[in-house]
Amino acid sequence: MIEKRTYTSKFDGTPQPAMCQAAGSAFEVRPLLVALHTWSFTYEADCSAYAALCARNDWHMIFPHFRGPNWHLDACGSDLVVSDLEDAVAYMCENHRVDPRRIYLVGGSGGGHCSLLMAGRRPDLWSAVSAWCPISDIALWYRQSRERNNSYADNIAQSCGGDPEVSAAARREARLRSPLTWLKNAVGRVPVDISTGIHDGHTGSVPVGQAIRAYNMLAAEADRISEADIAYIEKTETVPAHLTAAAGDPAFGSRPVYLRRQSGFVRLTLFEGGHDIIPEISGEWLARQVGGAAPDWSPGRPLEARITELSK
Repeated sequence: MIEKRTYTSKFDGTPQPAMCQAAGSAFEVRPLLVALHTWSFTYEADCSAYAALCARNDWHMIFPHFRGPNWHLDACGSDLVVSDLEDAVAYMCENHRVDPRRIYLVGGSGGGHCSLLMAGRRPDLWSAVSAWCPISDIALWYRQSRERNNSYADNIAQSCGGDPEVSAAARREARLRSPLTWLKNAVGRVPVDISTGIHDGHTGSVPVGQAIRAYNMLAAEADRISEADIAYIEKTETVPAHLTAAAGDPAFGSRPVYLRRQSGFVRLTLFEGGHDIIPEISGEWLARQVGGAAPDWSPGRPLEARITELSK
């Protein structure tokens, strides 16, 4: 059963709310899923898909607040956010029997941004990280959002304390809050699975290059995708022939997988979709990952997966 809990921030001593669900097996260690809300939401957003996933797998779950919507200084990848998510894991480990080799992190959109950020800031904390439609470069997304005349540019300026294209201090904040600044810390340390719908940036708010550049930061140089190919994919919503996936993934069912790249501890998937997440696919992959072991990149088993369009 999902219930509200509160833990105390070690950073500033404030009570931090979260929605939690304990595993059914009270007397044996079970995995923990830390699931993250999207850009404009809070711990009170609908987390039922994650809760259902955890109930099926007999996992613990926490869905933390981590300072709420990303339009103020305390949110959007700040040091407070990082500390709150460390505290969320500590709280669950102190109050439940958590398997320390199976602590998973998942999020989409703004939650995908924070998932990648935490992979770079605290790669030692996670057994595996699943990020969907993520933002990896805050300053770039600021420019992209201004071009599209949407509210995310204003959100970023509020979070960074000014316009990152004008203010050096705001530029520094944008850099510190961007996963690309930190992801090198995760290379070879934690498996990271990055997925995005190929139409995002057209039917959604985050151009797919944001996900691809995060993959590039974690991948071996020979496996990276060029800026020319990124531009082509973002413009045409198709993948160049030399990058096209040889086969799909049974976990995606009839939904085509257009690009699949794996390099060491990172994998990238571009699938038929927009600004979307498929929690069941995350769960199927995460369940096969164990801390300290090599990543399991084998294709997933066929699923009755329900795609969820990510809100702001």
